[in-house]
Amino acid sequence: MPQLAIELSVVSLPTLLRRFLFEQLHPNDPRSPSEVPLAGCPRFDGNIQVFNSASSTFYAPSDRSGIGGMRREHIRACPLWRNEAPRYDCVFVTTDAGVEGMGGMDIARVMCFFSFTFEAGLFPCAVVHWFDKISDRPDEDTGMWIVKPSFNTDNSSSVGIIHIDSIYRAAHLIPVYGTQIIPRELKHYHSYDAFHAFYVNKFADHHAFEIAS
Repeated sequence: MPQLAIELSVVSLPTLLRRFLFEQLHPNDPRSPSEVPLAGCPRFDGNIQVFNSASSTFYAPSDRSGIGGMRREHIRACPLWRNEAPRYDCVFVTTDAGVEGMGGMDIARVMCFFSFTFEAGLFPCAVVHWFDKISDRPDEDTGMWIVKPSFNTDNSSSVGIIHIDSIYRAAHLIPVYGTQIIPRELKHYHSYDAFHAFYVNKFADHHAFEIAS
């Protein structure tokens, strides 16, 4: 984990892992993991396995291209994609299973997939950068939700470790363009880092339209 923290430039990663483990091992604890004293969180000093992609299989009955409504897609978190540039995809993360649609989901950008074994249990995880919704409803003009990268009080990116079971599917974000001319040297792989706000593209496919409306 210390090496991964250096690679991702997230110095708090070992601490986040300990709080993640507490949440996984004590799912009925009413406290937020951030409220639990670090001394009360499990310590992990073992090896991890890092992956550059994961596949998501989900039920999308409105999309007839899948067999029986099932779809599979790949979510990538690659330091180098096709020998050109890094690729870190965005995803829908289920944060409240009792609420349908975007009310029970958040958007995050996957920086790394990894897994490890702790007390004979396998934990497949993802390191994510969170996005915040700028409103509690979609944009009136476009009908799409708008999100922006989340930051801590010290202006560092809001990073978390999540179980991959909480990832619903990939999300496609469209930059909210301003009035300035976009430089010609700006490439498509710069988009998530160059803009300050994004539309959650519900027009990507039928299923995205259902969950992001």
